[in-house]
Amino acid sequence: MSKFAKKKDGDVPAVSTASLPDIVFMLLFFFMTVTVMKDSTLKVENTLPNASETKKLEKKDRVIYIYVGKPTSQYEKVFGSEPKIQLNDKFAGPSEVGDYILQERAKKAQELQNVLTTALKVDKNANMGLISDIKQELRKVNALKVNYTTYEGDAFMNLNR
Repeated sequence: MSKFAKKKDGDVPAVSTASLPDIVFMLLFFFMTVTVMKDSTLKVENTLPNASETKKLEKKDRVIYIYVGKPTSQYEKVFGSEPKIQLNDKFAGPSEVGDYILQERAKKAQELQNVLTTALKVDKNANMGLISDIKQELRKVNALKVNYTTYEGDAFMNLNR
């Protein structure tokens, strides 16, 4: 008959390091896919209004953002406290919106240029005159697909200032 050797107590098997490179690459790919880079730094206060009938934008690569609001405290001394337009990382006037849209449209692929949406992220305390000026400039460059970015909620909450 055969003899069975008794296992020695207290011996821990060695850890196999053969799969460590695989684990490192899986972590690397995970963080590469879930990391989101910010496009621009917000220089205006942007408390979005509430709306009850909202729809989520499906494809974010087809959106051009325009921010409107009062400059943050860091920029308030230089630019004042009136609502301003922010295009990418700089303040702009309403007359510069058309050129900005044309530049951003030119950066996109040819098949996306006709389906771009302009998203207005407007502070709920911004005056409508500035928004009207922006919309006039958008009409001049034929950017007629406009989206107002809001929070989902009760629209009557916007009346409380």
